[in-house]
Order: sequence, then structure tokens, then C-alpha cells
Amino acid sequence: MAYGGPNRIEEVQPYLLDIRAGRPTPDSVVEEIRHRYEMIGGRSPILEETQAQADALQAALDAHGPPACRVFVGMKHWHPFISEAVSEIERSGIQRLVGIVMAPHYSRMSIGGYFDRISQALLDRSIPVDVARIDSWKDDPGYLDTLEAKIRAGLARFAARGAAEVDLILTAHSLPSRILEWGDPYPDELQVTVRALKVRFPDLRSHLAYQSAAMTPEPWLGPDAGDLMLSLIEEGARQFLVVPIGFISEHVEILYDVDIEFKRQVEAAGGRLERIEMPGAEPAMMSSLARLVMQSIMERDWR
Repeated sequence: MAYGGPNRIEEVQPYLLDIRAGRPTPDSVVEEIRHRYEMIGGRSPILEETQAQADALQAALDAHGPPACRVFVGMKHWHPFISEAVSEIERSGIQRLVGIVMAPHYSRMSIGGYFDRISQALLDRSIPVDVARIDSWKDDPGYLDTLEAKIRAGLARFAARGAAEVDLILTAHSLPSRILEWGDPYPDELQVTVRALKVRFPDLRSHLAYQSAAMTPEPWLGPDAGDLMLSLIEEGARQFLVVPIGFISEHVEILYDVDIEFKRQVEAAGGRLERIEMPGAEPAMMSSLARLVMQSIMERDWR
């Protein structure tokens, strides 16, 4: 499962309507979001990226051997919706389902919402499907190994001596601060990944920051990555490698928020910003996720 995104500019408004559960989006916000999609080519690449991940996961599961598995794709906020995937599952006659979201860190508001949609779709259709959940893969070895490789490749873009002076900016999608009132594990989940990367890069300064907060009046988790980098520039830092640990694919939060907006802010302040290549459908990571799927199957004795 993944978040979803518009396939053309005309879909931006209905896409936002789905995100806001049918509540109208202010015209100014619609125009701003349209502008962002125009700046990255007029559409989101997330469906193609997620399908490539599904194909890689299918290949890895096939290589594991029995029990046989079939991979479906469902999006939270656009086509093919999770409910559409459930309809396809119903037609296939499958009665055992392992759910995994292409985001490594659990929050009730984010990952929990995907599984709520599966549950509702199954309830609406009265389908007797048993669901195993993979809620989090924050410390999955394949994910961490892939991030390490992408970071090392990113650091190679800086001069040999300059690489030691690069600040790693580890970013995750911000969520409303009210999740802290619930005791939501999201910040702690992120820290697990941060600590694992600090072990792998002990000589580099690394900072956890948030990005892509929604345009709403309520407070969101911080610090904002853009604000943090500007503060670090004031303290003398100049070179930054952004590592979006909370994201796997390229989509508007990466192609616009990082590659355009953060880059503009940093360069205007006299700094340099580079970003790692996103993990995407990296075989090592998808093979590791396939092992998580098989582990879920074995734990339930689905043979």
C-alpha cells in the first residue's frame, strides 16, 4: 500500500477532496498544490514507483518458494484505492492477506489508517479474509543497508575532503502534534532508524527533522527541515545531504518539497543541498521485505 497521487493536473482537486474526507479544499490551497505538481511534470509518479515495488516484492516472494503469494497494489487516497484492491482480492478467492505499507515507521494516524481502510473494505463486502499486519519495518536490515548505500553514494558527490563536513538531514513526514497526546510511537520509531544510521556514520553530524506539514492552522511536529538547515547555516554549516528516511519513493514531497523548495532556501542562504537517490524498488530492500512477509506467514502457520 502507498499514499497515492494524481495522475494529471485535473485530478488534483478530487485527490485533495479524498484526503480531506469530502471537505472542500480552499481555492488557494488547490492552486498551490496544482503549482507544485506542475513544477514536477504535472503528475505524481507514485503509482509507477509502487507498482515497481510490488513487482520486485513478487519476484522476491517467488524466489522464496512456497507458499505461493500474489502481490496487490492499493492506494490510500487515489486509484487504485485500497478498496479496489480488496475487490480484486475477493475475485481471486484469496482468504489470507499480509498487509504492508511502503513507509517504514508506524503511527496510528498514518499506517494505522491504511489498515483501517482494509478492515472497512472487508467489512463492506463481508469477505472472510484473515489479515496479518506488518506495521513497521524501521530497523529492517535491507532497508538500513539500502539507506547506507544511498548515503555513501550521495556523499561521493561532495569533494573528498568536503564530505567530512556534510550534515546529514534525516527527514520524515510531519504529523499533527496532537499525536503526542495519544502516546503515539511515531517519534520513537523514527529515532530507531536515526540511531542505526548514526552507528553506520559516526563521524558525520546527523539531524532528525520533519517536512511536508499540511497547510493547516494546527501545530505539526518539528523542527521543519528547511528551518533547521537555515539555522545550521547561521552556525557555519554549508553542505547538506538530505536523507528522507520516512519516504521510499519519489513523489511530490521529494521532488518538490526537497528538490525545489529546500534546495532554493539553502542555496539562497549560501549553502549546498544534495539528496540521496530514493530506495524505490531496490532488490536488496524488497528481498528483505519479502522475508518479513514470509515471517508473518510462518508465524500464522499459513502453509
